[in-house]
Amino acid sequence: MLPFLIAGPMVRLATPETVCIWLATSNANACDISLVNQQHETKEEILQLGEHLFVRLIHITAKDTPFPTDELIKYQLNTSEKIDISMFCYDGCNLPAFVVPNKIDSLLHGSCRNPHHPSEDALISADNYQDTQRNQGEIGAQLLLLSGDQIYADDVAGVTLQAIYQLIDTLGIFKETSLNIDLPDNINEQLYQRAQKLPVTAWQDRSKRTLGYWLKKDLEHFTSAKSENHLIGFEEFVAMYLLCYSKQAWQCINLDLLTFTSSEAKIKKCFDDEKSALLKFVAGLHHSQRLYANMSCLMMFDDHDVTDDWNLTANWEQNVYQDPVSRRIVANGLISYWIFQGWGNDAGKKSGFFKDLMLDSKIEKQWYFENLDKEIFNFSYWHFEVPCEPKLVVLDTRTHRWRNEHNFDEPSGLLDWEQLTHLEQNLIGEEGVILMSPAPVFGVKSIEAIQSLFNICGHPLLVDVENWMAHEGAARKLMNTFRRADTPVETLILSGDVHYSFCYSVQARFSQRDNRIWQLTASGIKNEFPTKLLAVLDTLDTWFYGAKSPLNFFTKRWQMKVSRHPVTHNDKKHLMSLSGISLIKLDQGKLASYQILHGNGEITDFEL
Repeated sequence: MLPFLIAGPMVRLATPETVCIWLATSNANACDISLVNQQHETKEEILQLGEHLFVRLIHITAKDTPFPTDELIKYQLNTSEKIDISMFCYDGCNLPAFVVPNKIDSLLHGSCRNPHHPSEDALISADNYQDTQRNQGEIGAQLLLLSGDQIYADDVAGVTLQAIYQLIDTLGIFKETSLNIDLPDNINEQLYQRAQKLPVTAWQDRSKRTLGYWLKKDLEHFTSAKSENHLIGFEEFVAMYLLCYSKQAWQCINLDLLTFTSSEAKIKKCFDDEKSALLKFVAGLHHSQRLYANMSCLMMFDDHDVTDDWNLTANWEQNVYQDPVSRRIVANGLISYWIFQGWGNDAGKKSGFFKDLMLDSKIEKQWYFENLDKEIFNFSYWHFEVPCEPKLVVLDTRTHRWRNEHNFDEPSGLLDWEQLTHLEQNLIGEEGVILMSPAPVFGVKSIEAIQSLFNICGHPLLVDVENWMAHEGAARKLMNTFRRADTPVETLILSGDVHYSFCYSVQARFSQRDNRIWQLTASGIKNEFPTKLLAVLDTLDTWFYGAKSPLNFFTKRWQMKVSRHPVTHNDKKHLMSLSGISLIKLDQGKLASYQILHGNGEITDFEL
């Protein structure tokens, strides 16, 4: 007997006019959400993704008067089947509740949640924090912002791939037309072997100006170093999201069948280690579900939601999008992103037309995505804004790349000229802005120097050269925007991606206005940069790029003054590797405190 609720409820966009709540159920029976003591109307949109899988986005619209802001609003899940709602309620509460954010005093931000990484899941710490706040009669954080890598499509554990196929069978998730990839029918025969089957450009078809041609080396389209179990089919992406979001999805999995034997001891150990870490992740999923159910959660993709190095260089794009199989895999990542993340970001205002295209793409329980693919690759509105104070501006730094026209192997800028101009217009005239950029705008110089060295050697994909300063045109335009006298007095840039956390403050030199930019980087929620290596890089950064260093004199950004903020009580430490999620508190729109809530329960404070 399948549970009625497969995933959710997840509170998404919440404004005084409209609240969206996302959930997935095992049948199409009646399901409604009502807000306590609020006059409202509801409208439900449903997508059937399988025989026993129905994704719903419920729009709750204010009637007569807008919804109140910055105060708790309780809601009731009304279904024809009995559901234990207590798992979504904080201690002492009989219903889940959220706030419509207006004047932001506190928010949570993080990225990079890899289910089988051995680190602790920081969403558990975030949920415990919210639980404590609610027990004390406080709202807690008003917003949960996730800036990328909510799933890892390119880095999938063997045990996860087994669970994905169990879930596909159990829920009858509809499959797409078969891709031209020679994979064994038995999923166990595919484990740790998929990278060998992914598309490549044969060495004969490579440019003679590349070393790979003369070495007779085929060019892999998917450049992840951990692509042994890369997601391929649309149904796999769907199942992956459900398993990352929901404990109920795991109730559909027979854990006893998640076994694997191999003649290679290294692979067997890898499977066992991944399984141990994954089962621990599953045991804590009720915490993240409760968090999602009790606060507005907004999301933006980064590369791992689709595949590593997504659109990093023009050459990468050229190779992938000219191959029908590679293009299809990327499209599967984008379509699933829209269903499980993007749809709720804008309440379907701009992305909602994909729903009809989805419905038209299904013929007799099979997907035919040709028409949808064209539209999803041409879609230009994954970015969005939320009209709160300070205004929230969320950047899409993946599909608006500023390609290097002189060398297709050089890293592309994270935003093209048109989007940088749009960003500039969003900043002009504002007193304060919260800017969510998946990659840090102001990064760690020692690490960026290493990335530049690899880029000079022709290997930008090897070390993910995806910092804003890697493309001269994009960097110059962005810096000129920040130096304008009419940009915000206080700009908070929230970033992740890099698997370590830090805090920088930036001020424009020779500016007519005393404005400040905060670079607040929190990463990863369940991922970590190697701790010892990060400590070395932190020390090197202090030596080579400290205020009195000659190297800093020749490399500093003369128009911008960048200050590194140390960890409280440790003025020599600026970078934190331990998995965590940031807790950001504001006072009258200005940064008051910046903390990292670590997965192991520890808290790091940065001196401001």
